[in-house]
Amino acid sequence: MNIVLLEPEIPPNTGNVARLCAATHSALHLIGPLGFRLDDSQLKRAGMDYWEQVDWKLWESWAIFAENLPEDARCWFVEQGGGRRYDAVDFGPEDYLVFGRESAGLPKALVAENMERCLEIPVLNPQARSLNLSNCVALVLYEALQQQGFANDQ
Repeated sequence: MNIVLLEPEIPPNTGNVARLCAATHSALHLIGPLGFRLDDSQLKRAGMDYWEQVDWKLWESWAIFAENLPEDARCWFVEQGGGRRYDAVDFGPEDYLVFGRESAGLPKALVAENMERCLEIPVLNPQARSLNLSNCVALVLYEALQQQGFANDQ
């Protein structure tokens, strides 16, 4: 699986996602601009000593990332108000799970261009604005891995 964080802002969230990617053998794509420096101590602390176990790449922009995607790549965009629930689609092992900034989510234009691939995580309390980014990544990633029988499980 591939996890894509588009313009992440909070170092501990990105560190937690990196740790999750290490634990699940998932690739991590960080797309800038980032809201922190890669040598940020909170980023390292949250990722602990897992960074060396993560297959990760930094991309300068969405446009550069998108033009380097494999021709048959399937991107799933996780966004509040997405067209389908995250557990209502069939994920493949090479899919890309795309998440936006903590403060603003994914760019509206990107969502509009990809509405057929937009997924949402239900928030049951209407007074709660959102869920934490790293929690969202974990929910969707583990659903995708469960669908594949946890293929990397040894």
